[in-house]
Formats: sequence, structure tokens, C-alpha cells
Amino acid sequence: MGENTLAGRFFDAAIGLLERVRDEESTHIAAAGATIADTVAAGGRLFAFGAGHSSLAAQDVVYRAGGLALMNLLAVPGTVGVDVRPATLGSALERVGGLARAVLDASPARAGDVLIVISLSGRNALPVEMALHARTLGIKVIGVTSVAYAARTRSCHSSGTFLKDHCDVVLDSKIGVGDAELTAKGIEAPFAPASTVVTSALMQATMAAAAGELAERGIEPPLLRSGNVDGGLEWNARVMAEYGDRIFFQH
Repeated sequence: MGENTLAGRFFDAAIGLLERVRDEESTHIAAAGATIADTVAAGGRLFAFGAGHSSLAAQDVVYRAGGLALMNLLAVPGTVGVDVRPATLGSALERVGGLARAVLDASPARAGDVLIVISLSGRNALPVEMALHARTLGIKVIGVTSVAYAARTRSCHSSGTFLKDHCDVVLDSKIGVGDAELTAKGIEAPFAPASTVVTSALMQATMAAAAGELAERGIEPPLLRSGNVDGGLEWNARVMAEYGDRIFFQH
């Protein structure tokens, strides 16, 4: 595929972003991995939250072959997928104050757990409030966001703050404001978003760092295997039985 085609240009842009994140966020990824490993070792639970397309990266690490069995999706009704009708309702709910607090208070998350909050812009009420309230409950917060938005946009939260301001560890996806990597003659709007590619890579890199950290401590990482390989289902049944009190997607 020629590098001058639009498809080729997108791959180049995505690869460039992945290389930047790999090189510039390595310290933060290691810190996030260590935070998760600390929590697993101490008997805590893991949760991931994202709204809209940010929920894709959260879902990607839940009940995932090769992933940590303890990762649970913290879902806010109406914001998880584009199957909500109308789709604009999901965007509107991200700006509703008090919703995140209500969902978090009703969830099984408690002090000593980890919550990963994913929000590209980090400016809406839902992710800001989710992170802020989680920390008041004694929950460690890892934020995955584009820090550029905090410099170039206005917060939609009443505090005027962004997700990055309420995290124990921040992972910067480096995505530009507007999340569109390409422009071209004859196409009026910028296009080809890369946030899902980069954010999912950040999440998987963090899970890998956590698994490595646990192994270094002599703790077998509670990983799931593919159910489509021989012995995978049996392996997963053992892991989910052993850690059943910390896994909420199977109940």
C-alpha cells in the first residue's frame, strides 16, 4: 500500500503516534502497571470506565484472552455504545453532573481498588466527576486522556478542571484536538481518527506492565486464555473460580 494513499497516510500517522506514546509515556505506563500490580497483590479489584468511543478501549481489557481476569467494566447506562438511540443521548449524558457519583456509589468499587478512567478530551462532567469522586472513596485512579485538550479547550465540568487533574497516574495518548489525523483536497472535514488505536495500545501495554510486575514479585498474574484453544476454557474456569470474589462480569 503506497504511503501517499490516504490509507497509507493513516497508517503512518497511527504508527507515529504509537512510537511517541511508547517513547514518551514509558515511565507513566510502568507506574500504572505497578499500581495495578499493587492492587492485585493486596486483594483489590480492577475497574475500567469510558464513555462513547472511549468505552471501546475499556471493554477491550475486560474478559479478554491474554488479559487480566480481574478487570471489570464500570458501565454508565446510556454511554457505553452507539446502540443508544438517539446516539446523541450518549454525548448528552457525558455532560450530566451527579451521574458519575451515583453510578460509582452503586458499584462494587471500594477503597483500595483501581479505576481506569478513559476520556479522550477529559473535559466532560462524567469522566472528571468519576475520577474526582473515586479518589474521595480511596480508589486509585489511572487516567487515559489527551493532555492537549486541557491546553486548547474549556472544561465542561463545574470545577473547570480536566480528568488529568484528578488522577494518581496519567497516560497521555498524544492525540490532537479533534481526533482526526488526515486532511485532503476535496474533503471539507478532517478525518481518520486514531484515538481508539492508540488508547487500546496504551491499555494493553499497561496490562503487560502489570503482568510483568506481578511475575517479578513471584505472583502468577491472573490471566485468561483464549477459549478457542485446547484447555483454554478449563484454565479460565480455574482462574475465575479462584478470583471469583473480585470478578463481577460472571455474576
